[in-house]
Amino acid sequence: MKMKIDFSSFEGLSQPMYVVEESRLRANLSLISEVARLADMEVILAFKAFALWKTFPIFREYIRATTASSLSEARLAHELFGEKAHTYSPAYTENDIDEIARCSSHLTFNSLSQYARFHQRATEVNENISIGLRVNPEYSEVETMLYNPCARGTRFGVTADRLPKQLPVDIKGFHCHCHCESGPDVFERTLAHIEARFSPWFGQLEWINFGGGHLMTRKDYDTSHLINIIQGFHRRYPWLHVIMEPGSAFAWQTGPLVAHVVDIVEDKGIRTAVLDVSFTCHMPDCLEMPYMPEVRGAKVVSPDMEGSHVYRLGGNSCLSGDYMSSWQFDHELSVGETVVFEDMIHYTTVKTTMFNGISHPAIALAGADGTLKILREFGYDDYKNRMD
Repeated sequence: MKMKIDFSSFEGLSQPMYVVEESRLRANLSLISEVARLADMEVILAFKAFALWKTFPIFREYIRATTASSLSEARLAHELFGEKAHTYSPAYTENDIDEIARCSSHLTFNSLSQYARFHQRATEVNENISIGLRVNPEYSEVETMLYNPCARGTRFGVTADRLPKQLPVDIKGFHCHCHCESGPDVFERTLAHIEARFSPWFGQLEWINFGGGHLMTRKDYDTSHLINIIQGFHRRYPWLHVIMEPGSAFAWQTGPLVAHVVDIVEDKGIRTAVLDVSFTCHMPDCLEMPYMPEVRGAKVVSPDMEGSHVYRLGGNSCLSGDYMSSWQFDHELSVGETVVFEDMIHYTTVKTTMFNGISHPAIALAGADGTLKILREFGYDDYKNRMD
């Protein structure tokens, strides 16, 4: 189904909806592919941030491969993206390793014990698979501990002191992920730690994957600096194929979540606009990170700010903490009014739930011609089938 819509206001939409704007998505893809070309590296899509498979034909015009961290993601890569995945998981199991190996071009193990248990079996299933090992440089500038993979006691990766001087012959690469929405300056400092700890093994490798969190499509990101860093790395280690696997960078600022006011309540002087979407169900990173989203036509203000048109925005689940505050609008909100949350495509559609049976937003693709194509709508059967 297609419809004409005013993308500046989204008035006329009667249901909550994630809207992917194709022109913005293509702009990100074009920038990423050009950075990859100039830096002579491979940049692939991390499904953990974006896995909307109906947009894969667009992605295939710009990139060749994707990542996976589970059997379902590996199958999605192989069956719907059309290429085997670069797969990493903290723990493979007897039940999934064979099928994961069939769907993967690269298979990275999180520990030496996982490697010992499954590497031969994976190679027997797929003789062309390239085996890797995740390493931990014991350095990360990620401040939110929920997202810091190098925090003390981490379960991710092998530290340098635990590696044998001579790697097993079939380990062809290292995988290192320790960034989150980071700039090239952070990567430059991190790379110094990676090289200091792991360069003695680089001569035994064919590739190195620097993971995700490289937010190269953010407006203030210096892509020239990133290109120079990678080019310098190539001069030092010309035989290593360099891979990066950002997720957010691909879907950064590519579209909003459109919601509507269904009620306005007040308690102890706090006014809450209750919406037909939920933070805990549909925008979980806002509560986890925490991340204060931008709302079109409103500005973020202190929760204790007094004044006109100040609202807490509340979700429609029964979780008491399903709200965020506060925003100041330039007018009184009214029931039925549209509220647009900006930049709600990455780490949203992949993390949503149907907790409480809350109606799930539809997913749509906004074309450059001003038309809106509904890609998926959700209903009772989707909720019911999760309980099967």
